[in-house]
Amino acid sequence: MCGRFTLTASGEELAEVFDLDEVPALAPRYNIAPSQPVAVVRADPAGARHLATLKWGFLPPDSLEGDRPFINARAETAGERPSFREAFVHRRCLVPADGFYEWEGTGKKRQPWYVRLASGRPFAFAGLWEPPRSPDAPGTCTLLTTEPNDLIRPLHDRMPVILAPEDLASWLDPRRQHVAELALLLRPYSAPAMTAYRVGLAVNNARLEDSSCIAPLS
Repeated sequence: MCGRFTLTASGEELAEVFDLDEVPALAPRYNIAPSQPVAVVRADPAGARHLATLKWGFLPPDSLEGDRPFINARAETAGERPSFREAFVHRRCLVPADGFYEWEGTGKKRQPWYVRLASGRPFAFAGLWEPPRSPDAPGTCTLLTTEPNDLIRPLHDRMPVILAPEDLASWLDPRRQHVAELALLLRPYSAPAMTAYRVGLAVNNARLEDSSCIAPLS
């Protein structure tokens, strides 16, 4: 599962990593939570990449008023489930990030951890998106999850799909529509290429958006 993440990289770095023609102007975000706007990278039919803003919480076309949006979708079944099948084939996106949070333990005494790449570089979650349901509503998106690697397993039984750099183009390619082939891209990221450390309880407050959220716990 992924319920909070960060995106603090500069616009120049994002343009380089995600091959964007324009450098985005984005403020650092240290505690991105469900229902908030998130930056996503999508490809147009010609393959050009564009940055867009969507609401984190996927609403399928058949959802009803009051239905709970999906912040995550299981990579193993998203290509077959009616709620996600059309988006899996036709509306895939990258969700840029440079870290995410996971909570260790159960009940009220859960310890938050911050997880990122050992390199500190930004990366992409595999995402799906859905168009706006009305002219005045935003489009929505969800993050795909998979089995945990050895780093995440002690913390949670799921982890977000972090796409390998060499797989970004394949995931975005609108010509790729074979579910089984796309599913091969959705695997746990290499544990040795990641790092994690404990952080304080500040991140539990979804309204708090500053660097204290990622400060190591002393």
